[in-house]
Formats: sequence, C-alpha cells, structure tokens
Amino acid sequence: MRNVSSKCRWIVALTGVVIVATAGPARAESQFAECRNEKVLPFKNLFSATLTDLKRLPTASNAMILGIGGVAAAAAHPADKSVTRSLSSSEPLQETLEAGQVLGGFPLQIGAAFTAYGLGRVFKNDCMAAVGGELVRAQFVAEILTYSIKGAVQRPRPEGGGYSFPSGHTTAAFATATVLQRHFGWKAGLPAYGAATYVAAQRVQGKRHYLSDVAFGAALGVVAGRTVTMPGGHKMSLGPIASDFGPAAGLTLINK
Repeated sequence: MRNVSSKCRWIVALTGVVIVATAGPARAESQFAECRNEKVLPFKNLFSATLTDLKRLPTASNAMILGIGGVAAAAAHPADKSVTRSLSSSEPLQETLEAGQVLGGFPLQIGAAFTAYGLGRVFKNDCMAAVGGELVRAQFVAEILTYSIKGAVQRPRPEGGGYSFPSGHTTAAFATATVLQRHFGWKAGLPAYGAATYVAAQRVQGKRHYLSDVAFGAALGVVAGRTVTMPGGHKMSLGPIASDFGPAAGLTLINK
C-alpha cells in the first residue's frame, strides 16, 4: 500500500506542476474572479466560435504550456509501466477512483456545459450562460486537440488496443477546471483541479492510460480552457516561482 500511495503522489505531483506552472501568481486571479461583461453567444454561434478558438490557439504562451506538459510527460515516461502496474493492482483504489471514468467522460462534461448554458439562457443569467458557453467551446477544442494527437501518435493503451496518448478524460476535466478557475478564481479552481486530478488517477489505475498520457492531457486541457477564456487585449508574462513541487515557471495575465 505504501508503494501504491507513492505512485498516486506521482500523479498529483505531475498534474500539480502543470497547474502551478500555467496558472500564474494569485494577483492575476482578480481579473477573472467574476464574470466578465461579455455578450452571450447564441446557441448556433457556439460551434463557429470553436473554429475561431482553434485559430487563436497557436500562441507563445500556449506553446510554453504544452512544452511544460511535454517535459512532465517525458519525465514520467520511464515510470509509466511501473506506476500503472502498482495502481491497477489495488482493489481498494479501484473502488475509490471508479467514479472518475464517468466524471471525466465527454458525455458528462459536454452535457454539464450545455446545461449551464441552457439554464443561463432560460433564467436570463448572463454569467451562467457565458461560462456555460465557454465550457462548451473548451470541450470542443479539447476533443479536437486530443483526437488529432491520438491519431498522429497511435500509442496503444496499457490494456491493449485504442489510442492512449494523450488522455481524453484528463484533457476534458482540466479544460473545465481551467474555465472555472479563470472565471471564479481559486475557490472554484482548487476543487475543480482536484476533481480533474482524481480523473487522471482513475485513468491510470484503470489501465486506460499511462502516467505520461495524463501529464500531457492535463497541459492540453489547460490550453483548451485558457484559449476560450482569453479576452483580446491581454498577454502573458513569464517568471520563475516556487511551489510545493519545486521550482516552476509562472505565467501571469497582464493588461495590454
């Protein structure tokens, strides 16, 4: 059990590095701690807006985030098989993490996003509708990115078959967490990222993905969430920061 616990800490540490390295210091949080005064998109425009999001995706900051995720995945790669073997052999852990299979699934993620958008429109709550719309777009961007890379890499899953790299469940969960954190700050962000890490742990424990798959999936989800929430007229600054996981790079949102 001690060995299994150490493997779990691997997942928490790697996904934590991605979160810390891409979220930036707390002073950037205030710009997203409430709903912005933005126009709520009509339903049909959610799909065309996703195409615009994909065009906005190639930025230096996104490339840097994916670079961090790539480094984390490369660092995890030597331990992939041993971590999967240790976690998958624990029956208590299987019962504990079982819900992550549903929680990180695209049907639940996109369903919750459309529900938030729909309720916002019905009750004329622009905040809920705006956030729901961005959650929908983040899921679409996450799916397109995930399956594009899966098709290019074609890495077999630990249990055989399918495409393992990156983890789609992890990407979807981190995309949702990033949208929530950027709108409502860390009070919403911490539990959302905690849930996303829970999903990542289940994917490894369930022998659906390797540790490196979920490490890069976390970065990919952060990129998807940041892309749909990045307003025009803002940019990023980069600087070193300290974290519980060691040195990390901090990206800070600054005004133009």
